[in-house]
Amino acid sequence: MKLIVGLGNPGKEYENTRHNAGFKFIDKFARSQNLEFKEKFNGLYTEFNYKGEKIILLKPQKYMNLSGEVVIKFKDFYKINLEDILIICDDLDTPLGKIKLKYKGSSGGHNGLKNIELHLHSNEYKRIKLGISSNKNHDKIDYVIGKMPKEELDILEKVTAKSKDIIIDYLEMSFDNLMNKYNSKEVIQ
Repeated sequence: MKLIVGLGNPGKEYENTRHNAGFKFIDKFARSQNLEFKEKFNGLYTEFNYKGEKIILLKPQKYMNLSGEVVIKFKDFYKINLEDILIICDDLDTPLGKIKLKYKGSSGGHNGLKNIELHLHSNEYKRIKLGISSNKNHDKIDYVIGKMPKEELDILEKVTAKSKDIIIDYLEMSFDNLMNKYNSKEVIQ
């Protein structure tokens, strides 16, 4: 069994913000598979089977900095191994239009990842980071929860359009091969 988590903030006021890139990625994949979300443990989730393995997609519905509270409930309830958890989130240190996959690492100041690490007692979980760039002229918090201009949203749409391929490849190949395939220098424009 695998748990694939897209991070974001719940509520209309956070739609189309940079911090909700993980939600967008999960939503795009769920639509491609005609999956409907249900609510449990303060999360919106859906399940599907892939070659006999149960896969859970999750969008925590507590605010970003409390995401770990929801992730740990799903992990414990479904008895999911740490190595079978994939977290998808925005990343300020990665250029807009670029995808970066990692096995483990620090939170990099990302409050959602900090809270997940707190609850998992580990930073050794797989992640897909969706670049949102950074803007030194704006306060970091205002920037990540600020609405994206249309040009940026269009680029994020192209990135999330790859969700079906990336998630299916994640289920099919080793994470090393997945990183080799998607950790390119290519920036989607």
